[in-house]
Order: sequence, then structure tokens, then C-alpha cells
Amino acid sequence: MGDYQFLMLKDAITCINQKVNLFAVILDFTLPQRTKGTDYFCKLKVIDESHSEFWVPVHVFAQEIDGLPLVASVGDIIQLSRVTMTVHEGDVYAIFNNKFSSFALYDGKDGDNFHPYKVSLRFHEREHDEKIIASMRKWLASSEVIDVPNFSLLREIDRVVCVNLACKVLHISKTTNDKWMVFLWDGTDAPPISIYNKLEDELHNPLPLHFEPLPPSRDVLCTFPTVGTILRVILDVDCVTYILQLLKVDQWMKFFHVFCKMHDGLWYGVFTSSSMIRDMPNDDILIFERQSNCDQRSLGELDRMPYWSCPWPSKITGNK
Repeated sequence: MGDYQFLMLKDAITCINQKVNLFAVILDFTLPQRTKGTDYFCKLKVIDESHSEFWVPVHVFAQEIDGLPLVASVGDIIQLSRVTMTVHEGDVYAIFNNKFSSFALYDGKDGDNFHPYKVSLRFHEREHDEKIIASMRKWLASSEVIDVPNFSLLREIDRVVCVNLACKVLHISKTTNDKWMVFLWDGTDAPPISIYNKLEDELHNPLPLHFEPLPPSRDVLCTFPTVGTILRVILDVDCVTYILQLLKVDQWMKFFHVFCKMHDGLWYGVFTSSSMIRDMPNDDILIFERQSNCDQRSLGELDRMPYWSCPWPSKITGNK
């Protein structure tokens, strides 16, 4: 296929064992992972106007993490050049080989910026790229192919479940068992967990007040908000270094597919290879809603009492 000819997905999936060029919308993607060798890989799910009901997988391989298409958001547009269409057990997918393939990532939102925000080394911009991107943005704006994810508040977690969270990163630390832990907060209280320990058991083996083997230092704890649950999230992924580069302390961020679990009366989260992280702009409505709820709570009669503490205890012994 010529370098300047792009196929729609409905045509590309018929070109088995051929190299093709594509423009597509990213429906989903995974975090970078190590292969069994020394390379890294990630997986994308892409669609276009000709193939919007079923996504096509794209497997991307690179020698370094930075060589992968690190997507900013679902719904962004990717240009793929010289990817090989392959079939395995009846499923058709594209393989990106960094020896001859190239990619470019573009913002999927409608706008006048047609410059890619990330490209591979072999990428070459073409004159007609802008026209294709504009057409895809117009289709995206008028279609409903990209689902808007729902973000749960910590107070809405009532069982062991996989959730999306919009939280502020308060602290990041390495525990004594060489695991990395992230401390998240959204201003709400996670619901209490029923405890069935006998009183005599509690006397000899009291329940912990924190999930990690050793709590953060007093200096760190003093920086935490005095209202709302602090959710500990364990990073259970291969590319921890890459995840740590994405995390920003004191910044609000979106976390996708985090598994919320219970342990000894405490809630905690697990960030796995199927989880994802996104930055949040300062004017994101989710930040405003969470911060506003927290501010109103601090000014109201509820004071700093947990959301679930009802009826409220008497303040006769409270300090004024």
C-alpha cells in the first residue's frame, strides 16, 4: 500500500498479512507492560465511522516505554502507518512494529489544533492529515460512540467492586514490603464496615488503625485533610516507575478501574494493569463539585463528624 493511502477499518480488516495506514478513534487502551523479553507493549481498541459497532485491537511494541502511544484520553485520534493486519483464532487485529510502523496522537475534541501531541520517531506529517482529523472530530461530536464514564464518590462504595474515582493525590510512599501506596481523598466518608470480631479477640489482637505496615510520619499526617476518608491504593503493576511519573501529589486526578476491597475493617484500593490514570484540568466540574461539597460540610452543623455518624453525638464535652 502507498504511504499516502489510508483505509477505513471495514476495508483494513480484509487486508490480512498486509501493511496498512489508518486513522481511528481510540475506544480504550492499556498501561504499558513488559513483554517476556526486554520490550514493552500496550493494547488499543480503535473504531471509525465505518466500523463503530465493533472495535479493532491494535498491539503496539516498542523498546522503551516512551516509544509507545501514551494516550491522554479515550476518544483521541490516532494515525497508524504501516501496521500489519493479522488474524488469530478468527479475530483480526493490527500489529505495530517500531522497526517500520509509526503513529501520531491527536486530541479528539473539536477544535482548530491539528498538531499531534505525541508522535513516534518514524512519523511524517502529511498535507491531507488535517482534513481527515477534522472529519473524524465532526463524526465524534455528532455520534455517541464514546461513553462518558461515571465517577464514584468514596461514600458510594458499599461493596467490593471496581470503580472510577476522581480524587486528590495526598501522598505517595513505599511500604515495608516493597509495595508503593497512593493516598487518595475526595472529601467524602467511605461507609463503615461491619466487624464480627469477639471482644476478647480484640483485646489480644486489636484491629489496625491503618492498612499499611507502618503509617506515614506525623509531619505527613498533619498535611492530610481533617474531613473525609483517606483511601490507600496499592500499585500492583509491572511498570511502577512509569505510574509514579504520572502521579502528582496535591493534584486532582482520575483513576479508572480501581478495585476497592476490605481488610480488617478498612477500605483500600488496588491499582492493576487494567487500571488507568488521567490528569484533570483545574476547571474540571468534578473538582468543583467535590471541593464545594467539602467546603459546605466544614461550614455546616455537621462539622467534622463522619457522614455516617448519625445520630450526632453530643458536643457537651467538645472543645470550643
